[in-house]
Amino acid sequence: MNPDDLRPRVVVLGTAGGPRWWARGVPTRRSGIATAVVVGDAFYLVDCGHGVGRRIAEAGLHLRDLRGVFLTHLHSDHTVDLGSLLVFGLYELGGRLGDPVPVVGPGDRGMLPPVSPRATVPPRPVAPDHPTPGTAAMVDALVRAHATDLNDRVLDSLKPSPLDLFAPRDIEVPAGVGYHPNDNPTPDMEPFMVHEDEHVTVTAILVEHPPVAPAFGFRFETAAGSVTFSGDTAFTPNMVRLARDTDLLLHEAIDVEFIERTYGSRTDDEARASRDHHYKSHTSVRDAVRVADEAGARQLALHHLVPGTAAEAVWRYGADGFDGAFHVPDDLDVIELRPATDRLAV
Repeated sequence: MNPDDLRPRVVVLGTAGGPRWWARGVPTRRSGIATAVVVGDAFYLVDCGHGVGRRIAEAGLHLRDLRGVFLTHLHSDHTVDLGSLLVFGLYELGGRLGDPVPVVGPGDRGMLPPVSPRATVPPRPVAPDHPTPGTAAMVDALVRAHATDLNDRVLDSLKPSPLDLFAPRDIEVPAGVGYHPNDNPTPDMEPFMVHEDEHVTVTAILVEHPPVAPAFGFRFETAAGSVTFSGDTAFTPNMVRLARDTDLLLHEAIDVEFIERTYGSRTDDEARASRDHHYKSHTSVRDAVRVADEAGARQLALHHLVPGTAAEAVWRYGADGFDGAFHVPDDLDVIELRPATDRLAV
């Protein structure tokens, strides 16, 4: 193979954040958060937002070339189409029998998060018998939920089970870092490896996205460059550590004015709690630039944009101080980790 064929690139499959369908009455410009890291013919999927299967096809990628799925955290806007990937994958991933696709993500939280201090009456949790499943348990539950369909395919059409094509694995937080899902969800720590193959080494670090715990940022290191994902997070020094000297940082961003327009004039408990969440759990454009600057990232791309309908100017305001290349990508845009004049031989 020509060495240049292994030059990595990022295909931004979906760029909107939040558990919403943002557009009404117009074609979807930004679908749910999902990104492909492409190395040669192989690609690695980070998060499975709404529409990910369609976007993979529209990007010209073949599901048979999927080498791994990585979930930053288990909020629904990052996982909602994991089920479709598992079920529809039967038709393209038959060649993975005996070599299943790893699905790597957070483990069981271990305890419920605290109730918002805004609550007048404490709410009842959903599924109290198993309220905080991790990645492996989520995959098992999704397969069980589709058992009627899947047993038709398996028994009548002789298709493989998704559990033969995908291998879910919970990320184990390293012992000794001081992690606790409620008391210390984002301890100062160093990145640690969660996956390695002939194309990539993937490291992770805990990020600040309360009440989610654990929530991870990921870094993909290849022979010809690195790309780092923040996942959902407020500003945290852990992201600066993970993104140190990275070729491309993809960082979430939220429009603060949107928060105020949506919740600022309301006085009900739900609105106040939602406003609290957005401020403590997400990153402004200026703070995303701060992470990139302190890390020495060569390029910064904003994604997981909330709201998904905001004009591009919203995301460029406050980013003029970044010295590297700055991107506000649309769905299906391709970003090279290193410009043509800055490539290293593989």
